[in-house]
Amino acid sequence: MSEQAINMEIGISTFLEATPDPVTGAAMNHAERLRNAVEEIVLADQVGLDVYGIGEHHRADYAGTSPAVVLAAAAAMTKRIRLTSAVTVLSSDDPVRVYQAFSTLDAISNGRAEIMAGRGSFIESFPLFGYNLDDYDELFEEKLELLLAIRASEKVTWRGGHRPAINNLGVYPRSVQSPLPVWIASGGNPQSAVRAGMLGLPIAFAIIGGMPERFAPLVALYKKAAAQAGHNPDTLQIATHSHGFVGETTEQAADLFFPSTQAQMNVIGRERGWPAYSRDNYDAARSLSGALYVGDPEYVAEKIILLRKNLGVTRFFLHVNVGTMPHREVMRAIELLGSKVAPIVRQELARIEAAE
Repeated sequence: MSEQAINMEIGISTFLEATPDPVTGAAMNHAERLRNAVEEIVLADQVGLDVYGIGEHHRADYAGTSPAVVLAAAAAMTKRIRLTSAVTVLSSDDPVRVYQAFSTLDAISNGRAEIMAGRGSFIESFPLFGYNLDDYDELFEEKLELLLAIRASEKVTWRGGHRPAINNLGVYPRSVQSPLPVWIASGGNPQSAVRAGMLGLPIAFAIIGGMPERFAPLVALYKKAAAQAGHNPDTLQIATHSHGFVGETTEQAADLFFPSTQAQMNVIGRERGWPAYSRDNYDAARSLSGALYVGDPEYVAEKIILLRKNLGVTRFFLHVNVGTMPHREVMRAIELLGSKVAPIVRQELARIEAAE
């Protein structure tokens, strides 16, 4: 079996949704959601999932303002699962503190921490931390440069336009992994794909609408940029993040996942001028060619295998849940993803590899 087939990873991503339950109306407070997240990570580790990622957001409907802290709470209770941000909004953060937080997580987990760096699709952190949205792109480029300099060298000398200069200063603690993994996360921006390829960094695409295969040109662009910069594109990792839910049956999964998904998509839609999210939209996205991975284990596995075929992904994140759902249902979906879906995917990829 090839290294690529062996390296197919399956995991969970979340923004730590803390919205009122759309069915019961019961409010989910942030403290409860944070404790639930730790239980989810422990379960994901137990059922053999490869990675758990928490997205950084600074708004009332999400509890994930400090992903590294939540991941660290679970690190000492887990043994194998990798722990990552999904994403760190690097543009509005300090790369020194980002590195320190995740190198600390790396120590506690004994080498299982990762950073996914992104510009952020939500903008609340910019005014909160005193940054101007007019500097959106420049902030990310500058801070990524500093983060990579910090992970490359204990002592750093650096100067930029949006942060005080650093003159031959050490940044500690150093990570267990050398280097600490840093991914570029993108919602589909070609510039992000080129940047990641030129730097030889792994990339994660958020695919939350349309047909996943429409990202194939971005994958090609990423690999072309990597090759032109002297990196071997065959060794680079590609991840995707998509909404979804696993149930005992496809009908059960679809019915359980719809109310919270509709509620949260309509909240975001009103902010961004999207049309109302309907059951017809949802059911179309659940089709084999759609971006929602909702169904029984066999169906979800089939869609992941198709994604692998179309995009060559090496890691798949299932975003459970989009809005607040009962904790027991989220836990069951994680259990099914690890105990049922992942083995089907791995066995089928091994079979395909052997046949080739």
